[in-house]
Amino acid sequence: MSTQPTALSRSRAVLALEYPMSLGRYDTYEKAQRAVDYLSDHEFPVQNVLIVGTDLKQLERVTGRLTRARAALGGLISGAWLGLFVGFIFALLDSQSGAGLSGILATVAFGALFGVVWSLIGYQITRGPRDFTSVMQVVATQYEVLVEHKFAVQARELLTQMDPMAAAQAQAQANLDAARQQQGHQPPTA
Repeated sequence: MSTQPTALSRSRAVLALEYPMSLGRYDTYEKAQRAVDYLSDHEFPVQNVLIVGTDLKQLERVTGRLTRARAALGGLISGAWLGLFVGFIFALLDSQSGAGLSGILATVAFGALFGVVWSLIGYQITRGPRDFTSVMQVVATQYEVLVEHKFAVQARELLTQMDPMAAAQAQAQANLDAARQQQGHQPPTA
């Protein structure tokens, strides 16, 4: 059995803090980033800070109708790009045959044909429940800045200098959260 850490366990270790404490919640990533940047500008050990996006939601922006012609055009373009890439690789690796430009053009044509056929098959299979194109993105509605417990006091003092009102609100929210958590752990009184 191997004792080597896996890539997943190493990434979890990088993203984990020992006893993290909240420095504040922000409505946008830019505000959370600005707070961490302020800490960095004031020589704070920012390697002990973590920005966490919470309350995730998925956004899907519909960009248009999906028709047979649009599916074929998309397949043609993506297939041609793939063919161009493969053709360049073959041209670089095969200097003996001297196919050069004609070999690249042949792979582009084959890739375009393959792309059209494949996209039309996919269009025919999914026709009906998904006759539109869209782009999707997962976004957080709030960003929380966490810090290693050993550095919480120092970080809060620095952030108070950055924005005294926001720091007071964040401290009040942290106190409220701590009180709620403490109530949840106390045994009920009879």
